Amino acid sequence: MTRPTRATGPGVALPSGVVVLTDRRVARRPLPEVVAAAVAGGVRWVVLRERDLPRTERVALAVALRPVLDQVGGTLVVAGADPLDGDAVHLPAAGPYPPPPVRLVGRSCHDAAELAALTTEDYVTLSPVWPTDSKPGYGPPLRPRGLAELVRTAPVPVLALGGIQTPEQVTAAVEAGAAGVAVLAAVMRADDPAESAARLTHAFGAAVRQVPGPYPSRGGTE
Repeated sequence: MTRPTRATGPGVALPSGVVVLTDRRVARRPLPEVVAAAVAGGVRWVVLRERDLPRTERVALAVALRPVLDQVGGTLVVAGADPLDGDAVHLPAAGPYPPPPVRLVGRSCHDAAELAALTTEDYVTLSPVWPTDSKPGYGPPLRPRGLAELVRTAPVPVLALGGIQTPEQVTAAVEAGAAGVAVLAAVMRADDPAESAARLTHAFGAAVRQVPGPYPSRGGTE
């Protein structure tokens, strides 16, 4: 069966490096401050979650966060099918299928069956790679070996997600073939989000220089 293709043009960047997922409930500071600090530490991709909030409040957060990323050429991706007046979304494994017609679409995946269900997505997250409190219902952690096995079958670039806290874990994810790593607690709960983001971003850049990546989206930053 041939996988459908999207009209993603050559100028559309795909997530890579350190991607930060938001969670205001565990953040040590107001969300815009944490995101600004992460951007100062080298982050260029942020996924706005906060799906428990009313749409008006999520839109207000998106309006506050987009300029922070725009000024460094970054991108705000919105979790869920509603892009909140933007053009990039990250969808759960459960749907919707097919994805909405926006510029950039990501999908959460956890196993080979969910990868096989992809239609026109541009990238996926694979999780949990390491143990994590936020992914208790998705089976045992993949670990780097399981991640590598799934990356080899994935039709699109993969972001490793789940329990990533250290530079060593970032390196292991890159060695497994990930185009980037998605983190939450490592930045949201950090006393110094800029320092934490910089440490992980540096580790990603160093790993990429040592491990050739299968995807052009994998770009190292310092």
